[in-house]
Amino acid sequence: MIEIDIHKKLKSSQGEMLLNIQTTIKKGDLVTLYGNSGAGKTSILRIVAGLLQPDSGKINVNGKTWLNTAKKINLKPQKRKVGFVFQDYALFPNMTVKENLLFALNKGEDNSIVNHLVEIIELGELQNRKPQTLSGGQKQRVALARALVQKPSILMLDEPLSALDSEIRFKLQQYILNVHKEYKLTTLLISHDISEIIRMSDKVLQIEHGKITRQGKPNEVFNYTGLSAKFQFTGTIIEISKQDFLYILSIRIGKDLVKVVADETEGEHLKAGDKIVVSAKALNPIIQKIG
Repeated sequence: MIEIDIHKKLKSSQGEMLLNIQTTIKKGDLVTLYGNSGAGKTSILRIVAGLLQPDSGKINVNGKTWLNTAKKINLKPQKRKVGFVFQDYALFPNMTVKENLLFALNKGEDNSIVNHLVEIIELGELQNRKPQTLSGGQKQRVALARALVQKPSILMLDEPLSALDSEIRFKLQQYILNVHKEYKLTTLLISHDISEIIRMSDKVLQIEHGKITRQGKPNEVFNYTGLSAKFQFTGTIIEISKQDFLYILSIRIGKDLVKVVADETEGEHLKAGDKIVVSAKALNPIIQKIG
């Protein structure tokens, strides 16, 4: 369990802003911070990681106090066991992929975790290459593996996939979900992509001007409460064709293409390029546009 109660005056594009955040996060959950740029999302992660000092507040993680300004407790970042993945990868250009991972190990620690991460994040063919020879998606996989080397209590992801195309993005979402489950992590993700949030998150914190305005499961926060179902997926419409009173939607989900039938009331408001969530109960699809 992570208990957060933090306060800090920040400067935003609209002037001074008071960051005022109180929330609890269950151990093992993947929680997304969602909101406009400048709302304070990255500052929240930086304060939890110990990279930014709040004006006042408390942070307790699994029964241990990381921060209590009243008692003058403030653990250094290296003692907080946080793995941080940024948009810009921040890999050492003079080191190979494997050397980047080994460098992140604590002194004297067994390097078996590096070999395990190379396997589950599929870096085997890349491990002897240097960052400048890698694609953006490959660099992001290395950055993710490096953040996991020190076995963090909390994995923090600051819009790590925003610069990638949809196919690579979908595959990396799956890598993140796999390692989140494999290492029993508590993960904090910043994302603006609603389809990504719905697919990945246990909980969403909607942040507006330094405050949590809504929190809960993705369907609750984004008002898709009628979509509880046996299964659910998100994707992008590639093509729409009409047959009598029905619409045939071709939907891309990562590398896969699926076809879904929508009735006239659903299909007439959709177009190619729309992101949608599809749910089904008793084999009847329910389609709703997102974003």
